[in-house]
Amino acid sequence: MEGKCLAGVEHTRPEMGREIQAILEEIAWLKIKSVGETTYFTVADDGEPVYLLALRGCPKETVQIVGQMAVSQLENLQQAYKEQLDRNHFIQNLLLDNLLLADIYNQAKRLRIPTEVKRIVFMIEPKISDDGMALEMLKSLYAGGNKDFVTAVSEGKLVLVKQLEEKEDYPEVLKIARTIVDTLESEVMVKARVAYGTIVQELKEVSKSYKEADMALDIGRIFYADRGVLAYNELGIGRLIYQLPVSLCEMYLNEVFEGKAVDQFEEDTLAAVNKFFENNLNISETARQLYLHRNTLVYRLEKIQKMTGLDVRTFDDALSFKIAMMVSEHLKYLKQKE
Repeated sequence: MEGKCLAGVEHTRPEMGREIQAILEEIAWLKIKSVGETTYFTVADDGEPVYLLALRGCPKETVQIVGQMAVSQLENLQQAYKEQLDRNHFIQNLLLDNLLLADIYNQAKRLRIPTEVKRIVFMIEPKISDDGMALEMLKSLYAGGNKDFVTAVSEGKLVLVKQLEEKEDYPEVLKIARTIVDTLESEVMVKARVAYGTIVQELKEVSKSYKEADMALDIGRIFYADRGVLAYNELGIGRLIYQLPVSLCEMYLNEVFEGKAVDQFEEDTLAAVNKFFENNLNISETARQLYLHRNTLVYRLEKIQKMTGLDVRTFDDALSFKIAMMVSEHLKYLKQKE
């Protein structure tokens, strides 16, 4: 509408700018205007003229049909792009709980987003500083139509809101998460961790699944660093410890270790006891996997008993020690965040 050529199939004629300036006010309400061999059409946005379409070299008997078809296409593209931006903004506000219940349903209706279908939220954490490639890859896989949405809510974290079929459940969700990890690694050479919340039945509950996925990512960072996929409903005792108050955590550590520092244990001793736990308190199997003599392993386990009074070869003491170490990791993570 300023007389500047944005795109065309021929070089802009110098007089075109002058012609447009001369007819601007008139064409705003006429919608179509012929000047010499050029016919101008108005492209509107919500009823307001925003662009002009100039047609030249088109037979007089078809110029109006061709022009109206082109205008219709341009206005539809404009509307689709605006809706895409609106959907992205809506999904971000939905995830962050920035919408009233009435607004959720009103905006969803306007944007033609179904409200009562099965959905789940995936949170993807690419292990690179620039996640642009990962975002584009996810959009190419999932962001089409009104079913699935890919967005970035916070730095370093991408979000996929995935609509599920009625028969799909957590086994299928796990497959989707693994597909995301594998695709990012193979297609754009980006390693990533993926966490997901619980399945929800209504659009208003999507923020709940989002918070669960975010928490699962945090819990995985503390307790399950070796996992590439984290499910909120399979985090076990890690989820419980994560939600404990700091005061209770500190009280438990003082009770178990009798006021001694957690970093008193040597790395090889901790590695031995962790492998011992992985093998269900089986000394022979643990010694074999660590390439240790059975007596060497027993000696290391007895060192823990001398320092803490806990005999990790018994179930109760092993449980107390395992929980204490997880609580310690949780407190260490909180201090790092501060």
